[in-house]
Amino acid sequence: MEPRVSKVKCDQFLNLKLLLLASHEVNVSLVEADATIYLNFMKSHSCYDAIPISCKLVIFDTTLQVKKAFFALVANGLRAAPLWDSKLQRFVGMLTITDFINILHCYYKSPLVQMYGLESHKIETWRDVYLRNPSHYLISISPEASLFDAIYSLLRYRIHRLPVIDPESGNVLHILTHKRILKFLHIFVSKPAFIQKQIQELGIGTFRNIATIQQTASLYDALSIFVERRVSALPVVDEQGKVVALYSRFDVINLAAQKTYNDLDITMQDAIRRRKCCVEGVITCFPEDTLEVIIDRIVEAEVHRLVLVDRADVVKGIISLSDLLQALVLTPVGIDALLS
Repeated sequence: MEPRVSKVKCDQFLNLKLLLLASHEVNVSLVEADATIYLNFMKSHSCYDAIPISCKLVIFDTTLQVKKAFFALVANGLRAAPLWDSKLQRFVGMLTITDFINILHCYYKSPLVQMYGLESHKIETWRDVYLRNPSHYLISISPEASLFDAIYSLLRYRIHRLPVIDPESGNVLHILTHKRILKFLHIFVSKPAFIQKQIQELGIGTFRNIATIQQTASLYDALSIFVERRVSALPVVDEQGKVVALYSRFDVINLAAQKTYNDLDITMQDAIRRRKCCVEGVITCFPEDTLEVIIDRIVEAEVHRLVLVDRADVVKGIISLSDLLQALVLTPVGIDALLS
């Protein structure tokens, strides 16, 4: 005898199936909405929205002496400034700490150049003669452009500062940074569920071939790593690999203010002791920390990166602002500007 299934049971089964399908679609929609929450927020807000009411902006003419320019950066606690060419009547680039590091690294041991003589040169001379690959154009963005476009430009061109320029007046209104954008996100965006996952599960950051430097190494060795590896900071470690300090590119600019760039053979221990201002301490995190903890810590400490360590304080990775913006905004929708 063939089994019989009543119409009522068939209807109940069909309703249950439809309910499960509907529930699945809702869950998928929620997951998709959760993944794109930062992306949608960035696309719906302009660069102008992220500009603070009051901010400090320094612009250098390319005819300014280099020593005055770098001293001004230190005095104002800045890491870069737009460059204005009076002859061309336009902005032609940025003067950054990277410029200073490249010059020191290239000419410190050169028998043809006296380091103290370099500081008397004008910025335009450094750009045209001493820098191996001078950039004569400025990567910038309009205030009406979306914050998504700003993030993509920062990551794609591997730059840390993006000038916001008024297309009508040609004036620089602000310099957008990773730190400013992440803080903007942290304040105004509801937190999606995925930030509760552990950082080791998400794989955010650099975990292989970490650039570090021994505390017994020379300051010139640190400059070499900055130039060759294109990193923005170096965990200083002891013989056991434990992090004892963090030496960043910004620390190098203080050599200009102190006029100590003629002695780059000192150890990293001495270089760290000589720092007098604007020192970014070592803020660490653990692999089991959640993404939310990482974001909160980096925003509250106002630092540019966290050093990932194990329970013995041995360096295991670096989590930078670039890593976070890539993971929060671009990766969830399959965009990888860091590799483009």
